[in-house]
Amino acid sequence: MARTRLAVIFCSALLLASPAIAHDAEGAKPAQPLPDAALPATLDRVLRDYEQAWRTGDARALAALFAEDGFVLQSNQLPVRGRSAIEAAYAGQGGSPLRLRALAYSVEGSTGYIIGAYRYGNNVGDTGKFTLPLKRVGDGPWLIFSDMDNGNAPPRARRWIPPGMARRYRAPTKAGCYQKRIPE
Repeated sequence: MARTRLAVIFCSALLLASPAIAHDAEGAKPAQPLPDAALPATLDRVLRDYEQAWRTGDARALAALFAEDGFVLQSNQLPVRGRSAIEAAYAGQGGSPLRLRALAYSVEGSTGYIIGAYRYGNNVGDTGKFTLPLKRVGDGPWLIFSDMDNGNAPPRARRWIPPGMARRYRAPTKAGCYQKRIPE
């Protein structure tokens, strides 16, 4: 009983605070772009090879940049693991002028990472950001262990439907809004 009461109080407080939080976010100034980080040649090669493979739509070349047990973690997609699965996931993607830039990096022994931003073509400003944890065997090339990216566009607003009420509404539209079901 006490837990239920505590949960109700917590949820009520959260609902009351939501408009204030949203108002603060609306009035926030956009963040300024972070400066580029100059990469050592061996790490810069990873980004330039990725750009080239993406530009030509070469899924096999993209997959070859990954460790054998690497991951691709794209927005709104299930995780993909392994070179053959990565090649299949990238099939049919690319073919556009992708531009990658590093924001930060670090290397320690046989592991490292690049945090960066991306855009397409001559667009002004970054379209999204990414993290590339890297690994290296001996003196071999740096390989991508994981590619996680997401866009900079704000999420679309969605209408909340109380539990048990979803059957009264149609599936969400492309804008993410639910329409009331018309009785048949």
